[in-house]
Amino acid sequence: MHSVRKQRLYLVLFVVLFSSVAIGLVTYALRGNINLFYPPVQVAEGKAPIGQSIRVGGMVERNSLQRAADSLQVSFMLTDYQASVPVVYVGILPDLFGEEQGAVASGVLDSDGVLQATEILAKHDENYMPPEVAYALENSGYDKKGNTK
Repeated sequence: MHSVRKQRLYLVLFVVLFSSVAIGLVTYALRGNINLFYPPVQVAEGKAPIGQSIRVGGMVERNSLQRAADSLQVSFMLTDYQASVPVVYVGILPDLFGEEQGAVASGVLDSDGVLQATEILAKHDENYMPPEVAYALENSGYDKKGNTK
């Protein structure tokens, strides 16, 4: 083999190896940032991973909002009118958060099926609903008020 061909082969192998390592490192770094969306019915069916960061969206059930007297802990139920998911959140809720309103909770699902939320997103106004929540409700056959279509 000529020395020029040998140098080109080494160069190509180096580029392929370096690219593979770079892609592997980027994939590994982004692995922790993947945050999948699940509607409450899929969480209730056990399709959501336990111990992994997920998002659950739906409507906050009426009379499910409970605030702790001595801390910022809040618990409530998110529903898509087919199933409900209990959510526990410690922190200040958005101003527009309330019962019978659309919300998306980000957090980790524990082994008891309770979402330990780290972030709560509420709808912006009475006409807006997060796209994930609207899609989940549309697929469940209910509108945002809980009426069947």
